[in-house]
Amino acid sequence: MAVIALAGCTGAPGVTTTALALLLSWPLEPGRKMILAECDPDGGAVLHGLLQGTLGDRYGLRNLSVAARKGEFGDAFWRQLIALNGEEGKPESPRDRLLLPGVTDPAQAASLGSVWKGLASMFRGIETEHGHDVLIDLGRSGAFGLSGVLAEQADAVIMVVRNTLRCLQAAQARVTALEERVGDVGLLVIDEGPYPAGEVQRVLQVPVVATLPYAPQDARVLSDGAEQPRRFTRSPLMKAARTSSALLVQRAAVRRSRLDQRRVFAGGEANRGR
Repeated sequence: MAVIALAGCTGAPGVTTTALALLLSWPLEPGRKMILAECDPDGGAVLHGLLQGTLGDRYGLRNLSVAARKGEFGDAFWRQLIALNGEEGKPESPRDRLLLPGVTDPAQAASLGSVWKGLASMFRGIETEHGHDVLIDLGRSGAFGLSGVLAEQADAVIMVVRNTLRCLQAAQARVTALEERVGDVGLLVIDEGPYPAGEVQRVLQVPVVATLPYAPQDARVLSDGAEQPRRFTRSPLMKAARTSSALLVQRAAVRRSRLDQRRVFAGGEANRGR
């Protein structure tokens, strides 16, 4: 099980659409859940995109800041989740793909200073105690500033980029800064442009972990709530998302193993120094 953070850069690389494709295609064993948390300080997109405003703004991150001040953070977190699949009361239709909506106005992010660390601990506890996977949508700026603790505590940090000249140029500084902050950054490439994975890796100096096809019609189902084409779940986009999810889990397991080894080594060095 894993906590995976997705980050982006300028140029609309498609972080939220990618996150939703992964959420809805992630392979889950019975009893397990997948949680997508919109933690973009610039504002979430799912409530008024995929969900077309049908739930208003009753759910989301902004409600957690009040709960944190009251010492009710844990209980409030679970109440803010929305199931994006299944039907309530039908065991054969599990509601196991859950969304924590983001803020609807960037101004609301100013009240979340005490929430980010609580979320980082919550995600780690969910993964450890319940075995659920957590996907964090950090948007363009969420990997930095106070919300950057979510990237620091994740098992894997993935930058979503398009293989176009404009997006690769915009991504260079972000990837470098993120590498300095968390290390072991990987790339998920939206295959819109002419540059192959090897060239993307050469330019950005970090590995390409997975690739999704550029499929604007299917992507609009996720980004804007457009009507699903026939066989949407078997579309090239969703098939690639399923493959990508397995690659991201592998990436997270390797990075976690490295971090655990470093912690053990650091602890041993500290003990010898006493």
